[in-house]
Amino acid sequence: MSEGNENIEKVVRRVPYRFGEKIRKVRERKGYTLKMVASRAGVSESLVSQIERNRVSPAIDTLLVLADVLDINLEYLFEEYRRERPVQVIKADERRTIAEDDVLYEELAKPAESDGKNAVESYVVNIPVNGHTHRGSYGHLGRELGVIVQGKARLHYENLTFDLDKGDSVSFSASSPHTLENTGSETLKAFWVVTPPQRFIQ
Repeated sequence: MSEGNENIEKVVRRVPYRFGEKIRKVRERKGYTLKMVASRAGVSESLVSQIERNRVSPAIDTLLVLADVLDINLEYLFEEYRRERPVQVIKADERRTIAEDDVLYEELAKPAESDGKNAVESYVVNIPVNGHTHRGSYGHLGRELGVIVQGKARLHYENLTFDLDKGDSVSFSASSPHTLENTGSETLKAFWVVTPPQRFIQ
């Protein structure tokens, strides 16, 4: 076996993510030949051909060079990769947060575009004593569900009020004005789910 064939054998593997069709479509749309792309990327024409046919799983540096040569958005390339990883894990010390006055939101789940109408976002809401949320003051589309994890709360919904203790849960249409108030003597913590996502944290 020649050295060239040995090198090809080393990179031929089961291809878990099929980048090839996307690369080929972009190349053809731009009117580039295999030879032109290979030359600009500094790789062999046969390698580009094998990648396009999903016969080769390219090394990440090769994939990045090809994306650069063809001016391909990496989000477009890796859409399939995200679909292949259905479990989203956010470590406790890596949560994105946003403050709304003195209320702190810790993101527990990022909305996924691919989930469409089934997308959700969720937070741990931290409200100081005598504090309250503001973001639902005018209402919005969708539904919300919350569970009181620590402290005492009062939900203001339209002209109604509901007192909530630790362990209580509440759900409602988010289209009406609503705010959550801390009525206890310690920081109020609540687990909150919103659908469809309002993308409060960008």
